[in-house]
Amino acid sequence: MGETTVKSLDDRTTPSSPIVADGRWAWLRARTPRRPRIWFELLLIGLSYWVYSLIRNAVPEQKAEALRNADWIWRTEESLGLAFEHAVNHAVNSVTWVIVGMNYYYATLHFIVTIGVLVWLYRWQPGRYAAFRTVLFATTAVALVGYYLYPLAPPRLMESKDFVDTVLVHHTWGSMASGDLKHMSNQYAAMPSMHIGWSTWCGLTIFFLAKAPWARILGLLYPAVTLVVIVATANHFWLDAVGGWICLAFGFLVAYFWYGTWPHRLSKQVEPLTATAPAASTPARGTTAGTDAPEAADREERVGSGR
Repeated sequence: MGETTVKSLDDRTTPSSPIVADGRWAWLRARTPRRPRIWFELLLIGLSYWVYSLIRNAVPEQKAEALRNADWIWRTEESLGLAFEHAVNHAVNSVTWVIVGMNYYYATLHFIVTIGVLVWLYRWQPGRYAAFRTVLFATTAVALVGYYLYPLAPPRLMESKDFVDTVLVHHTWGSMASGDLKHMSNQYAAMPSMHIGWSTWCGLTIFFLAKAPWARILGLLYPAVTLVVIVATANHFWLDAVGGWICLAFGFLVAYFWYGTWPHRLSKQVEPLTATAPAASTPARGTTAGTDAPEAADREERVGSGR
């Protein structure tokens, strides 16, 4: 009697998953992605961002400690020979139209591009949407821990280093930590940089899933340009970007262990959920798979011929 193997829903959804569902690894069994619901996703995103902003801004603004940490970051970069933020900040600030554009880039694209990628995933990659959304949420959540444990002043607040606060100098609408809006946001939550965390999430998502080569190239360029922007506007050290990448790596690991594989390896579309495998896939008792149809045809032929 031939053996029959019926694939589970998890197997069909994540065919390349390295996780086995036996006693040792049962707690890592892959979850089956379900079709996202627009009302739930909008509510979840709005509520999550509200909680993120509330917690981030509720962290005490420990100015003295934040400035000490900034001095330590600067000395560390100098010891590595990579303390280039001051030179970039002054060089770009000398070209007014470039720095003004970067101010608006810093203030707007952080949200616009991230929301745009989420909408694209929801519409054209529903089977992968939840996993990539999980990456983004986990990345943001762990960043809050960094804000609490390691208050850090951005370079523009280090008066002794003569950095240019480009938003104030050029009177552009930008960072909520500058000008009249500075009291509405925690000024000492620079580590890790979520501008880098979110932009790299966007870039990798597009790179992994987009088919057009030009789109994949733009996906990789987006976080690279964002890195230049956060340094040129003196909103972050480059080491803040490293912190953002570490948070993003954590987010991908959370999604990997929850779904049993990397997000981009999930099925593009959401498969319909069924309780049992199709009857045609299970051979009759005493037969092997694929032999039922010929035997039935042979029986019909005998009856028709009177044999």
